[in-house]
Amino acid sequence: MDLAAVDLGNESGRVMRVTYSGGSIECAEVYRFPNNPVTVRGTLHWDLLRLWHEIEVGLRRAQEQPLAGIGVDSFGVDFGLLDVNDQLIGNPVHMRDGRTEGMMEWVLERVPRQTLWERSGGIGFYIINSLYQLAALTHQAPYQLDAARSFLTIPNLLNFWLTGEKQSEFTHTTTTQCYNPLAGDWDKPTLEALGIPTRMFPPVIQPGERLGSYNHVPVFTVASHDTGSAVLAVPTETPHFAYISSGTWSLFGIETPQPLTNPAALEANLTSEGGAFGTFRPLKMVMGLWILQQCRAAWAHQGWDTDYARLIAQAEAAPPFVSLIDPDDASFFPPGDMPGRVHDFCVRTGQPAPQEHGAVVRCVMESLALKYRHVVEQLIAAGEHPIDVIHIVGGGAQNALLCQMAADATGRPVLAGPVEATALGNGLAQLIALGELKDVAEARALIRRSHPPVRYEPQAGGDWSAAYERFRGLMTAP
Repeated sequence: MDLAAVDLGNESGRVMRVTYSGGSIECAEVYRFPNNPVTVRGTLHWDLLRLWHEIEVGLRRAQEQPLAGIGVDSFGVDFGLLDVNDQLIGNPVHMRDGRTEGMMEWVLERVPRQTLWERSGGIGFYIINSLYQLAALTHQAPYQLDAARSFLTIPNLLNFWLTGEKQSEFTHTTTTQCYNPLAGDWDKPTLEALGIPTRMFPPVIQPGERLGSYNHVPVFTVASHDTGSAVLAVPTETPHFAYISSGTWSLFGIETPQPLTNPAALEANLTSEGGAFGTFRPLKMVMGLWILQQCRAAWAHQGWDTDYARLIAQAEAAPPFVSLIDPDDASFFPPGDMPGRVHDFCVRTGQPAPQEHGAVVRCVMESLALKYRHVVEQLIAAGEHPIDVIHIVGGGAQNALLCQMAADATGRPVLAGPVEATALGNGLAQLIALGELKDVAEARALIRRSHPPVRYEPQAGGDWSAAYERFRGLMTAP
């Protein structure tokens, strides 16, 4: 049985073919295309119509063989607004655009932090959240909100274009900070307090439902937030696990039956996003491989060899623990000259500034591993149960040096893989919808058989504890 998984990431999009044989599940890339944002008069946009064109090209290629289903997942929080004729009101704006500057403060003046935390079911306070983007529209483009009749996050907008059905899938809906999962409805009191019209928010549905069809192929809701799909494909054998969905972001969390809204979760600024099939995903958003991606782009612009394998080999050869950064420092959020920003962070914190490429890469990777240790402590405090193992899925699972550093820094085994967790999780949700798999436990057993993870044990040596104490003194984010 073949399924199509449309997976839209920050750097690229893919249409993947997921093949289920009964005893195993595999996936293969059918079509990949770049996801290049576009700046128009100072505003950073997703080029969504180009992405839609590429998705259609990929689906046509995928349909050269019979398909049993199609599912769509993407990055969180961003959205499109449709008018009364179901036409886009402007091109969707990129989460890294600067329009939300000052909006969190404005929102919290009108809705107290504790109230918003409780109403959203423990969604963390991140400036990229849809709520602050909508707040920005009330200031900068209120005419768009006046004209809007439908609010659709990116995968829900793509599903509408595929099927003509306007629904909001649960896992993606929770990333907005506009939804109350405990009440099972959009957070209308908050939206009304901010002057955001509530008429435009569609019904919320769960993963595993059939929406309609595209070219006679059923389209199913999956865990349409890509992290939700990735976590569905974590091959865990214990409930006491943590996961890192490692790519542009490192989404580091645990799985629970209810959102975490306790004081420890609020203090840590965890975000309890919805998971697939009756689960929640309390997690911490760590900047992730974004910093290395931007370093590579800067070095490539200068004409340097930026092959990942070469950079990692140089990092392995560089001296350990010379300089550290907080990956979540605000200076690393926007695109730009990331090597220069690493240099500047080290200078202003009284550390040697790394010069060679390998030294910069080692600095970033050691800092990520130390941030992981900090997040482990926060998750244990908020989740109130141990973490026996950490699963790393996604592209970062291929980075053996980072996986080993994560094991060494946290003192816990790291199980790496599958690399294509998001596409596989997309396919697993479709298989559950089709009745081919019974539940999440059966889906994860299938992943373990098909894609056994690579195990990294913590190694003795290396002064990670002393480095962690230094790192704690450098942190600028909770």
